[in-house]
Parts: sequence; structure tokens; C-alpha cells
Amino acid sequence: MSQKEERKIPNHVGIIMDGNRRWAQERNLPSLEGHLKGYEKVRKVADWAFSKGIKIISVYGFSVENWKRSQEEVNYLMKLIKMALEEEVVNAQEKGYKVLVTGKISELPGDLPEACYNIMEKTQGGTNGILNICLNYGGRAEIVDAIRKMIKNNLSVEQVHEGAVRKYLYNELPDPDMIVRTSGEQRLSGFLLWQSAYSEFMFLQKYWPEFEERDIDSIIEEYNKRQRRFGGN
Repeated sequence: MSQKEERKIPNHVGIIMDGNRRWAQERNLPSLEGHLKGYEKVRKVADWAFSKGIKIISVYGFSVENWKRSQEEVNYLMKLIKMALEEEVVNAQEKGYKVLVTGKISELPGDLPEACYNIMEKTQGGTNGILNICLNYGGRAEIVDAIRKMIKNNLSVEQVHEGAVRKYLYNELPDPDMIVRTSGEQRLSGFLLWQSAYSEFMFLQKYWPEFEERDIDSIIEEYNKRQRRFGGN
């Protein structure tokens, strides 16, 4: 890139945090240890991203399909997520971050819904970046829920268009400029299906617990190599 060219910073980056269990298994550690390491990275990734000019980070925390995992693992993840939400309230307030929780929040167990609403309420004034945690989330479920809300609100056929659908999605964040998946797998797994229509994709050959600050630099560098045409030339 020449000095005259302006370095582009993606506004919104989505991350599919894959590979916690494989990271643990390759080190002869319990799978749960991998999830704990993964959580520690989530706490850091927002700091790294916002410090480099990225405004929004969306992370795939728990999908609607993840309920199929063992009861022991699901129970551990729910406890870990609750602890993370409670700890992140203070951290986000201190740093001026806004935290959103996107997904079927009301269907989460116990007092997890309350923890989700609490962190969103207490950080809603944050202006230094948005951390969007996709929890009990699925892209198809989001679109189905949007259609149900539109029917419930008696929208006419003429009122149904892309802008209307967007309004009924879980939130109205700008579409992600870049979606990154760790672990080498190359699929979306239902992550932000509607929003990712023109996103750039990047697949990292490392597990999520191995993610480092320099990977944010790599994402920005790769983004600057892409030519985004949005269906144009």
C-alpha cells in the first residue's frame, strides 16, 4: 500500500470463535479448560479491536445448536457466560464500551436473561465501541423470529421489504465488513446470515484460545487487500 492510500479500518468485525475444545484436547486438558481460555480471549479482543479503530465486534458466544452438546458442557458454559456477563459490566463501564446481547435471550436458563438485560442497561451509554455477544443465537432463528413479529404486527405485503425485515431483526447494527472464523473451518454455522450478504470472509488456521493482538492487525491488513463491490463491477 502506498503512503498516499488511506488505510481502511473495518467498522464492524464478526468473529466465530471456534476451536476451544480441540485446543484443550490437543493439550490433554479437559474441554472445559478450553472454554475458560476462550472466555479470557473474549475479554481481550474488544480492547485490541477498539484500540485499533474498529467500532463494533460481534462474537458468536453460544448458538441455538449448541444445546445438543453434553449436559455437563452446557451447564459449565451457562455458568461461565453468567460469570462473564457479571464481570464485564464493570470492565465495560470503566472503558466506556457498550455491550449488546443478541439472540433468544428470554429462553436462556435461570437468571441468565436478567444478567443479559442488566449488562445492556448499564452499558447503554458507552461510546468507545460496541461488543455484541451473540448468545443462544442462530441466523435462521433470527429471520424466522423477524417474520413472526411482522405477521404479529399485521404488515401488508407492500410493507415487506429489506428495510422492514432489518427493522425486525434482533438489533439494527451495521452489517459486518469482515467475518473471521478461527480453527481453519470455513463455514458460517448460522452466524449473522442476513447481515453477512456482502461481508468479507477470513479463516484463521489457529484455535480461538491462540488468538492474539497481532491477529487483529492481520485482519485489518487483509481487509485492506479486498475490493468491496457490493454487486457492482
